[in-house]
Order: sequence, then structure tokens, then C-alpha cells
Amino acid sequence: MTDTKSQQADDLILAEGVDEEPIESNRRLFSGRAYLVMAGLSTIYAAFHMIALNGVSISDWTGIEIPMLPQFPLETWNFRIVHISGALALGFLLFSAHTFADDDTPQKQTRLLSIVALVLAIPALISGFTASGYHTMINSGTLPQMGGLTTWAAFPGTEIYASEVWWFGTPLLIATFGAIVTGWVERREREVFASSDVVLAICAIVIAIYLIAIYGTAARNAVGTPFVPIGVAFAATAGSALILELTRRVAGLALVIITGIFLLYTFVAHLLPGILAVQSAYSWQRFFGHVYSDAGILGPTTAVSSTYIILFIIFAAFLQASKVGDYFVNFAFATAGRARGGPAKVAIFASGLMGMINGTSAGNVVATGSLTIPLMKRVGYHKKTAGAVEAAASTGGQIMPPIMGAGAFIMAEITGIPYTEIAIAAIIPAILYFVSVYFMVDFEAAKLGMRGMREDELPKFNKLVRQVYLFIPIIILIAALFMGYSVIRAGTLATVAAAVVSWFTPHRMGLRSILKAFELAGIMSIQIIAVCACAGIIVGVISLTGVGARFSAVLLDLAGVSQLLALFFAMCIAILLGMGMPTTAAYAVAASVVAPGLVQLGIPTLTAHFFVFYFAVLSAITPPVALASYAAAGISGANPMETSVASFKIGIAAFIVPYMFFYNSAILMDGTWVEVIRAGVTATVGVFLLSSGVQGWFLGGRSAWFLRVALICAALFMIEGGLITDLIGLGIAAGAYFVQKFLHPKPDASIPVRGAD
Repeated sequence: MTDTKSQQADDLILAEGVDEEPIESNRRLFSGRAYLVMAGLSTIYAAFHMIALNGVSISDWTGIEIPMLPQFPLETWNFRIVHISGALALGFLLFSAHTFADDDTPQKQTRLLSIVALVLAIPALISGFTASGYHTMINSGTLPQMGGLTTWAAFPGTEIYASEVWWFGTPLLIATFGAIVTGWVERREREVFASSDVVLAICAIVIAIYLIAIYGTAARNAVGTPFVPIGVAFAATAGSALILELTRRVAGLALVIITGIFLLYTFVAHLLPGILAVQSAYSWQRFFGHVYSDAGILGPTTAVSSTYIILFIIFAAFLQASKVGDYFVNFAFATAGRARGGPAKVAIFASGLMGMINGTSAGNVVATGSLTIPLMKRVGYHKKTAGAVEAAASTGGQIMPPIMGAGAFIMAEITGIPYTEIAIAAIIPAILYFVSVYFMVDFEAAKLGMRGMREDELPKFNKLVRQVYLFIPIIILIAALFMGYSVIRAGTLATVAAAVVSWFTPHRMGLRSILKAFELAGIMSIQIIAVCACAGIIVGVISLTGVGARFSAVLLDLAGVSQLLALFFAMCIAILLGMGMPTTAAYAVAASVVAPGLVQLGIPTLTAHFFVFYFAVLSAITPPVALASYAAAGISGANPMETSVASFKIGIAAFIVPYMFFYNSAILMDGTWVEVIRAGVTATVGVFLLSSGVQGWFLGGRSAWFLRVALICAALFMIEGGLITDLIGLGIAAGAYFVQKFLHPKPDASIPVRGAD
């Protein structure tokens, strides 16, 4: 009998399928031919990126020239245009404009509306036929040349101008906006394509055909000026509308509303007072001719999503196919499950490992929280605390090197600082974050007298050690980066390693599994690409209007009063901009508005961007709009607002860490080894004291309120980073220890005040 129980414990698997993508309530679930079409398109889309990023030229290998493209591999702008349009087409076919019922309730059909929507394909095809004609015209060699480039004389009164307005732009806008509106009310079965969504996919492709043709001419130099071709403004208007609608479908309304406010600001800025005002109004043609360029949608956010982000999404898909995510969580259970409050500590380790790969706080909560939150509740955590722990841990995955979600890649793109330097600088801040969350969780477990998990509830550590080779892809990624390989080459090697490692597991990846991984990657990439493109619209507004520079001027004025006040103001802006937005979009926008002002204050570029990045990440657990906390509350069954407040409390030390960058750059590995080690040790002690003060648990017992205040003050002195402040902090902590150890004040003790009356 004992042997049987032992065997059962050996074979116990707590985590299974934790790294599988959750099925959104508006995602279509295709079957039959429709599934094969979507699987094929998704696979081609993801594989295309992997091939192009590694410099594989189909035309060089096969001698086949790809029609409709100026060259292959693609020129940078063309590559980004294809990247966005492909994601838009896939996204509209896959994600409905409305949600589906969870049960098998038959979907109400709107067949007449579907026919009306299908009619909208006619203007979309007319526009596409016209754009294809422009390709033929440009490649014919009949147009004049200027500086080695073909000219595109689309001026008012010319035949080209009239063609762009009536045969390209107008039909495109009719099809785009008509299909968006009909998509809101059209209803089809979940397993079939909606007519309006097919039209939107066609429009996305038409936009790419037109822009690739026109941006290959001298007209590209007119982008951002009043002389931009009218067709570019039409295409950019339709493209922006498609991006906003897909973002609404995959990421909710928050980012769409914020983008809408920025778009409205563009056209009313000349009417506003103060720092928000601009001298003259912007025309529709100039703005939308500017926004679909490398100063907006095709700028840094799309540059990163089309390279680093989609590459690591492919890497994550390969890890998912080899079930590495399950192994990560089981390894965390075997390592930390026995400690008091074990499942909460498992959530910290597992969510940190998973979160750095999957790139979204809320998505990580859904993946690992579905397992860890019920277990936390089972060992005694309140449901709001269980959700808060998972939300805080999942959010921390965004700052965990080497992958750091996706925001670090955008930081490297914007600042020009090598990614490896950013990853190294992130080590101590990431440690401080997870150490603080660990202390908060441990002290909560101590106060509640919790136990760890029993031996028979956990997977055997010895068994998991024999599968430690599943960490090899991560190790190869880190090693390749620090050996000087590019991020793209390192990511490719790690992806190949994930496939090879799977051959030593029951989930061996053959050709079918590899194609399936590419299919998953294509689907998984849609949300982040839409979000990055939407953030690009905001970046375009900021670059055209210069509002970011005016915010920088405000920060400079505040710094004249107090640099600390300027930093606090920058923190508030970064959190407000990030509320309700995914990390990548939140950081991209905040980096455009806030970071330049911090740099002008004299703060080093890396420090300024890390400051903004941290608070963009922490917006996911900051009330009142905390996406990660809301996702956790949905699993735990707690009140969302209570969960967000609890997660804010658990992650409170993380709100202090960015200020440490400013006062002590050694935290970012900027200094001698002695300075770095001292800064790391003292900051860790400070985080411990802060957690003790917030939780009211110090050295094995509950603390009176005045000791908690003293501990928090000691923590702030320790965190400041100077030698004298460290000594003051240690002195206060020693005094608190003496009072706690020898005077034994009651936890509810108060300081008596005599003679006040």
C-alpha cells in the first residue's frame, strides 16, 4: 500500500496546460475547411517573419520573383506594412466584434445583414484593383524620375489625384467604415466567417498594396508635409480605423479611448490654452499622411513588434508545444511548495518565469493563476489576497530578465542602448521586486499561521531534476545574447533548441508540431501587434504636435522647485497613461511623453526610461484600473477593486524601487562591484523592513503601530542609498528590534497621551 502511494506521489502532476493560450470570449472556433484556412494563414504569417528576420531570401534561393513587392527580403517600411496588414487580416477573421455565449445556445443569425456586408466587398475590390494598377504604372518605367526615384504626381487637378480620390480612397473608406459598423450588429455562427470581417480583411490587404507601391516612389519624402499624396491620407485613415477596431476586439476599450482622445486633441489643439496649444490647425490630409510613417504607426512600436516581439512569441509557442510551461510551474511547486503559504510562493516563482516570456500581465494571471489561486485559497489565503499575490507576481514577470516581456525591446529601440545592457541593468530591480513580494507573502502566511503543502501533494523534486534540460532553451538564449549574437539570432537559436529539447520528452516535435507552433504564434501575435500599432498612432500625435516636449517643459519647471516632485509627477503620468493598457503600449506612450523630460533634468537615459518602464508595468496592479488584478479577481471570485487594492499593497515596494534608480545608479549596475553589491544588499534590507512595516510582522511576531511606522522610516533611509542614510536606517531598525524583543509591546498598543484635556 505504501509503495502504491509513493508511486502515485511520484506520478503526481499539479500543472498541466498552464502555458496554453486562453480562448477569448469573442474568438471564433473554426472547424473543417475554415479551420484549415485559418491554420494555414497563421502558419504562413509567423513563418514568414522567422524567414525574413533571419535574412533568408526566397528569390535568391529559388529564382522566383515575388510579384507586387519591390524586393524580397522586404525594405524596412514595406516589411512593417505587411506585418501590420497581415495581423489585421488575421485578427478580423479570428476575433468577432461581439462575444459569444459560453454555453451551446444557438447564435442568432442576421442573414440579410450578412448579404449587405458582403456587398461592401465590391468597393473594397475596386480600391484593390486601383491600387494594383498603381503598381503596374510605377513599375512600367513611364513615369518621370527624380533623384533615382519614380515620381508620383498626385496633385489636385491631375488624373492620378482624381483616381486616388474616386477610385481608391472613397471606395476604401466606404468599405472600411461600412464593414466596421455592420460588424457590430452582424451575427454568424462561431465556426464560420462573418461577411463584414472578410471585407475588413480585404481592406487591410488593399492598404498594404497601395502603401507599398506609393512608398516606393519619391512621394515617400512628402510624408509629414501638406504635400503628401491624398491617397496616403485615405489609406492611413482606413488603416487607423482598422487598427482601432481590432484593438477594441482584442484588448478592450481603454487603449482605444485614450487613442481617440489623442486623435481629437490633434484637431482641436489650436483651440486649447496653455501648454496644450499649437499655433495652427492640422489638416486631415497632413495628419493622416504623417501618422502612417516611421514617426507613427510604422515607428518604434511596430519596429519592435515586427522583429523582437513576434520572434519571442514564436519562441513561446515552441516552448508551449514542448510543455515547458508545465515544467516551470511543477518545478516551482517542488522547490517552494513546502514553505508556509507554499502555493503563494509557487505563484511568485512560476509567474515570474512564465511572465517574462508571454509578455502580458493579465494573460499570465489567467495561465498560471487558474492553478495557483485555488491552491492559495485552499491553504488559508483570503480570496482577494490569493488573487492579489498572483496579479503582483505576474506583473513582475514583465521586468524579469532576460526577456522582460516585450517592453525592454521597445526600450532598446527607442534609446539605442544595447538590449544586453538593459537586461543586465534590470537584474537587481527584478530581484528587489520579487524579494519584496516574497516577504509580503511570507509575513501574511506567518500572521495567519499557514502551513505549506504536504509531501504527497507535490511533485517529486528528484524526478523534476532529471528533466532540468528543459531549461536549456532559456540558457541558450542568455548565453547567445552575452556572447554577442543579435537578439534575433539568439531568439532563433533558442527556438530551435526548444524543438530539439522536445525530442527528449513525450511531446516530441515533428513537422506537424512545428507547423502547429507557427500557427499558435500567428494567433498569439495578433493582440500585441494591434496594441503596438495603436500605440503608434499616439506616438504619431505626440511627434506631430510636440505635446511631449511641452510636458517635458512642465517637468523642468517642477524640478526647479523639487526634483522629487518632478519624479512624482512623472510617475503619476506614466501610471495614468498605462491604466487599462498592455505593458508595451503603456511604456511606448509614456516613453514619448515623460522620458524626454526626465532626460532633460539631467537623469541618464537608461535611468529615465527604466523609471517610466517600471511604472508603466505597475499600472497593471494600480487601482482604479488594474488589468492584472481584475483578471485575478475573475478567477478567485473576489471583488475586483478589493483585489486591486490588495495587489497594490503587496507590490508597494516596487513603487519605491524606481526612485532608487535616481538616488543610487548602482542599482542599475552603474558603478564598481563594491558599490553595486552594497547598493543591492542595503536595498534588499530596506525592502525587508518596508514589508515588515506594511504587514505588521517583524522578527517572528506582530508589531505595534508605532514600530511599523519606525520600520517604514528605516526602510526609506535604507533605500535612499547613501552611507549615512544606511547607518540611520540600521539604527532605527535596531531600535525597533530592541523594543520588540525586550519591551514586547502589544500589537494593538497605543501611545498614551496625558493631560491633553
